[in-house]
Amino acid sequence: MKVFLRRWVVGAAVAATVIATLTVPAAQADRTADETAWTAAQDEAPKYPGVHIDWDVPITMSDGVVIKANVYRPMDAAGRIVDTPLPTIVNMTPYTKLAYMLLDSGLSIPGLSDPLVTLINRFDLFNLNGTPFSGFGDQVKTLSGGIARAVTADRKLIQSGYTEIVADLRGTGFSQGVWQAFGEREKQDTAEIAEWAARQPWSDGKVGLAGVSNGGISALQGAEQQPPSVQAVFSVIPGSDLLRDTLAPGGGFVVGFVPFWLAGINVAKWLPDLVSIATGGFDWKWLADRVASPVTFLDTLIRALFVLSVDSIPPDMRALLDPDGPFRVGITGHPDKVEAPTFIVGGWHDIFANSQPEAYNAIPLPTSQKKLLMGDWYHSTAGAGLGVAGAPPRIDALQRAWFDKWLKGIDNGIDRYSPLTLWQQGGGWTSTDQFPRPGMTYTRQYLSAEPSGTTGAVVHDGSLRAEPPTSPTRLTVAPGLSTVCSRDGAQGTAGIMGIIDACGKDSRIAETAALTFTGNPVAEPTLLSGPINVHLNTVLDATDGYWSATLNDVAPDGTSTVLSSGQLTASLRKNDDGKSKILPNGDYTAPFPVLTLADREPVAPGQPTVLDVGLVATDAVLPPGHRLRVDIYAANFPRGMMIPALLLESQLRPQHLELDPASPSWVNVPLNRPI
Repeated sequence: MKVFLRRWVVGAAVAATVIATLTVPAAQADRTADETAWTAAQDEAPKYPGVHIDWDVPITMSDGVVIKANVYRPMDAAGRIVDTPLPTIVNMTPYTKLAYMLLDSGLSIPGLSDPLVTLINRFDLFNLNGTPFSGFGDQVKTLSGGIARAVTADRKLIQSGYTEIVADLRGTGFSQGVWQAFGEREKQDTAEIAEWAARQPWSDGKVGLAGVSNGGISALQGAEQQPPSVQAVFSVIPGSDLLRDTLAPGGGFVVGFVPFWLAGINVAKWLPDLVSIATGGFDWKWLADRVASPVTFLDTLIRALFVLSVDSIPPDMRALLDPDGPFRVGITGHPDKVEAPTFIVGGWHDIFANSQPEAYNAIPLPTSQKKLLMGDWYHSTAGAGLGVAGAPPRIDALQRAWFDKWLKGIDNGIDRYSPLTLWQQGGGWTSTDQFPRPGMTYTRQYLSAEPSGTTGAVVHDGSLRAEPPTSPTRLTVAPGLSTVCSRDGAQGTAGIMGIIDACGKDSRIAETAALTFTGNPVAEPTLLSGPINVHLNTVLDATDGYWSATLNDVAPDGTSTVLSSGQLTASLRKNDDGKSKILPNGDYTAPFPVLTLADREPVAPGQPTVLDVGLVATDAVLPPGHRLRVDIYAANFPRGMMIPALLLESQLRPQHLELDPASPSWVNVPLNRPI
């Protein structure tokens, strides 16, 4: 046994040595010199070998609430804290800086993190393409895409000459106050902490905001406050219009993500500071604030499940739905106010995909000072596949290059990087200077009852045609649960259901409960870029209903891959035309539903009701032989579900689609050529 263990240890040591000597640039042969240099800079031997952490530093906000932060500073070879003023990165989190510290500690284990990244990328480890679980491989590859160091304090960044602050948002972790979930006071906290950092003796006055997911949202929202010290922002998988992104897209509550997000933060915020208890310095104000709001927003959500009619919605819930109330105002971003150079990383199937291209376009800066990287990712797979040949650099390398440019003034070329680096669905990584891409023309593809002959196991096999149908037809679709196994199901669970390819990468299981409309195969590569709208002439047998639509790429072998999706509660169909995108002929390309109870319009049962279901903007190419398909559902669980008060009005009754020549239904798609 001892001999076996000795041989195992020696073998493991040799393997680790071999892995550690593998060079990343060999996997980057087709990158530009700048891109290769960014990764090399991130991976080079550190300027400063050590990192010092000041734990639980109290930062008092202007209203007296104390925010607790960990301050990471570099140390020299003699173990002294570097006293040269350095630029500072601020990262705000509701998930506790304690959890981030544990992640940072794992990434800092010598001989583990970097060799693992090299192993995964160089040898394409966990490439499960061709198996039913390639989505699991995508989850694993996230580890090598550099996102972990962007989530927590990046020691490599700190050791290159930065200070980094990781702070608990008010009402979370060890910070005092009541959690606001993106409220105005929370945004102000981020700005105040940035200004506090700029005044410290270890700071050179230049501050960057960074973070992933909730932290990425805080970075954008903090920059919107225009604090003078903030000179750069690096935001990964953020949202901006959070109501339409993930809380209630189309008026349907996101069952798969929001409750677990709320529960996780509410549980974590109760974890006490054990060190303060042991040393007699426990923060009693922290405890009083937790008692004052023990389960922030979660109690409201639970009570909403038992409200059985619109008229019985209590005042506090109505206040949350008020578009002019503090909650709705707080969760609505204003990227047009961002003045600092900003890099956004997003994903076409992220829970916040709706906002990411919109936020980039809204930022009023030249393309040298704003960038957008969009991958073929869910929320939990962001960064998967980066850092290999043919792909952009890892997220941590891009973050380092961005801050080096805008906080240190290093001319590393990232300001000349492509304004938009997009994974073109159906193709691969591409670069462009605007989104939607130039040369797109919106064309109606009409929904026809005529069979396409491309699928059988569906409620109805229809066609997409260039002309409206010539005779009226009524098609009926009933609510069901097939969308649990769908790309929307994967998106609504932040990527969890995407582990199974038959759900995340092929819609044929979900389509068993859908009306499908499939076009002719394209003869040459056809580009699709921008938002999409599905215009439906509907009839309900109740006063409300729920519609969901997807736009799919159908391969010659029958695989049906969702490119984009959207959903809409029928009674919340009213659009704000001032915020919608509308063609000169009056067709919507991106409807903007108001989503307020005051503007709710119950449906007249049995009467035709026209509505527009906006699909999230996307970028794709249809290869020759592929077809477009529109799927229409009467449900979309867990990506979206009506609140119980509206669900009861729908009675979960079957819903009807009128294919009427006098009032046709169509999908409005942005294409570079007719199909």
